[in-house]
Amino acid sequence: MGTNGNPVSDYDVVIVGAGAAGLNAALLLARARRQVAVVDSGQPRNAPAAHMHGFLTRDGISPADFLEAGRAEVLGYGARLIDGRVDTVAGSAGGSFTVRLGSGETLYARSILVATGLHDELPDVPGVRERWGRDVVHCPYCHGYEFRDQSIGVLGTSPGAVFHAQLIRQWSADVVLFAHTLDLSTEDRDRLEARGVSVVDGPVARVIVDDDAVRGVELAEGATVARSAVFVVPRMVPNDSLLTDLGCAVENGWVSVDRAGATSVPGVYAAGNVTDPRAQVVTAAGVGSAAGFAINLDLVDKDIAGALAAVS
Repeated sequence: MGTNGNPVSDYDVVIVGAGAAGLNAALLLARARRQVAVVDSGQPRNAPAAHMHGFLTRDGISPADFLEAGRAEVLGYGARLIDGRVDTVAGSAGGSFTVRLGSGETLYARSILVATGLHDELPDVPGVRERWGRDVVHCPYCHGYEFRDQSIGVLGTSPGAVFHAQLIRQWSADVVLFAHTLDLSTEDRDRLEARGVSVVDGPVARVIVDDDAVRGVELAEGATVARSAVFVVPRMVPNDSLLTDLGCAVENGWVSVDRAGATSVPGVYAAGNVTDPRAQVVTAAGVGSAAGFAINLDLVDKDIAGALAAVS
């Protein structure tokens, strides 16, 4: 117990975030016989979605079932899973880290992996948040096939929506870009028209939802356009405060990491959507494994140094 009466535990690695990246890193490290704790607040980004896709052998599984299976595998190798929130992570001159949880517990770790993902800032258009992850979606690789050959709308809430409409055209010949707040150039319009993507000008009032499904898009001037699904490009914001508080370098708004997930701060790693907004579940799992591999190699180097110091 700590001096304040709260429990204290020592680990080789504390992982913050139990999504695909965090759990895959935990799996590799636990199999390497490292003492691993994984802390997760239980708010996965893809929770609203009924299924996830693009992951070989796991295509179509629900995100909840995927995470449940992953947690069971990690527990089977002796890692500890903690349902809770990390309040702070602090480093020390000796290269160890102090992790304080919202529950009052303190964890000490030789290395840290942050896999806290990102959150989507959605446009303030009625109907978007209510249907998010179902028939108001973002990723065509995750959802495009399910809406193939249907009537699809794209909300022009960010400049990226123009190319998003071009991308989604691959899944359906009936795609409408609602310009909304965008001022489309002549070149944009020509390119969209060339591929058969219609443009509807004017601000959008709401996404029409009826009988538990998207039915269309209503414009501020009152006209409606029937649609079966709506794609939105949200503003993706990394949940990276733990990393930036530790002083990790940031480039173009995202914490910088090497191919193994190492940040600019020795002993601190990051993986998944917290550093890469394009990482799908399968990608996040892969970089989590790479980070786990790199963390273990770093710990081996520290083990060697410690052993030499003990006999000198």
